[in-house]
Amino acid sequence: MVSRVIPVESFDLVVFGATGDLAKRKILPGLYRRYVGGQIPEGARIIGAARAEMDDAGFRLLAEAAITEFVDAGKRQGDLVARFLDHLTYVAIDAKGDAGWDRLKVAMRDGVVQAFYFSVAPALFGDLAERLHRFAIATPEARIVVEKPFGRDLETARALNATLASHFTEKQIYRIDHYLGKETVQNLMAVRFANILFEPLWNARHVDHVQITVAETVGVGGRGAYYDKSGAMRDMVQNHMMQLLCLIAMEAPYRFDPDAVRDEKLKVIHALEPVGAEDIVRGQYRATKDAPGYVQDAENPASTTESYVALKVNIANWRWKGTPFYLRTGKKLRARASEIAIVFKEVPHSIFGDAEGWRENVMAIRLQPNEGMTLSVMIKEPGPGGMRLTEVPLDMSFAEALGEDGADIPDAYERLIMDVIRGNQTLFMRGDEVEAAWAWTDPVIAGWEARGDRPKAYDPGSSGPEDALMLLHRDGRRWREIRE
Repeated sequence: MVSRVIPVESFDLVVFGATGDLAKRKILPGLYRRYVGGQIPEGARIIGAARAEMDDAGFRLLAEAAITEFVDAGKRQGDLVARFLDHLTYVAIDAKGDAGWDRLKVAMRDGVVQAFYFSVAPALFGDLAERLHRFAIATPEARIVVEKPFGRDLETARALNATLASHFTEKQIYRIDHYLGKETVQNLMAVRFANILFEPLWNARHVDHVQITVAETVGVGGRGAYYDKSGAMRDMVQNHMMQLLCLIAMEAPYRFDPDAVRDEKLKVIHALEPVGAEDIVRGQYRATKDAPGYVQDAENPASTTESYVALKVNIANWRWKGTPFYLRTGKKLRARASEIAIVFKEVPHSIFGDAEGWRENVMAIRLQPNEGMTLSVMIKEPGPGGMRLTEVPLDMSFAEALGEDGADIPDAYERLIMDVIRGNQTLFMRGDEVEAAWAWTDPVIAGWEARGDRPKAYDPGSSGPEDALMLLHRDGRRWREIRE
């Protein structure tokens, strides 16, 4: 299968925080892979900007080291790396002062797409936005990319939106959530809205429940100080998992257009019902003889921050009334896996009576690892001796189904950065969408804080606290096993 590479215009991409971890792990390696893929024109330039004093040669050495560490050796052959590095320049800049901004202004070109990636702490977003305008660097068509966390509650999200809106229009602001750049997430929309097979079944009449799982095997590690002020609810549910829920539950937009898609996602958020205390389970991984627990990683013995959270969520609209959505995410769990499972209802009448082996049909959408989809169906078990049923999966691993193209699925950041250059906001969050998500999340957090709830301890390497099992068991359901 031959993929169609959509060309982009020549551009100047300024990466603020270019010496930071995200730039080295994702942004620079991702841009290099897009260069190898033919999506970065020879006239494009990538301008690193950070406080560190460094010249172009030093920045290129930093980028080369990042590419060596995070890009497969097969893509680093010949002179590809050297040719890519020729596109890189560097400007030392003070985000909260005036040093370096005149140099950046001189470095920018007229007549090309301008994009500014804010790969810095959110506290610096306003400073960067203000100086881009005060020094007349950003044009009216320039685009800015801002990373999460986009606020830590509704009040701070509104303030941040207002700060950015004082310098840029909503059409210029790209709030990035890398989960939306994953191939499987986008294929969820294709499966739903490009196939007549599934959409008639995608409702409360046929779907028993939906499970969304984002499980990690690592702890908070070096992020302890940040994470302890955030927790799983703010770090994962309010953004990543909310976006996944919206894509599953949304109505078909009138066309595949940025605002049309985001309008439908916003309707889902507005339809979310409040979550009661009985529908929330919070957990915190405990210490073992071989490894520290959460409170040691966070360096806060009195911490009540959750490293795990599970919720039962209901959507008050015609399509989904009566179909619960179960969300869970956590650190130090049994396996690293991100999955959406649509569990369909039983057949209304079984002509096979009590035939052994019956299971419900499940569509499982794997985001990581091994992106793909499976649909479990029931067939007759081969052999004589009566009607025995067995479950078999219709399995589509993208790497296998799409051959060589599938084996080279772009990283989410690669796709999203190229969408910024193209001016396509479909996979980016809109300001009102962010605020609506916080408006639903804040009362959930305020509720457990007012009750003084403490998270339940769970063992590292488990599937989470025991109470989370009861969240489904009391409804006659069970969590799917977490597996790689």
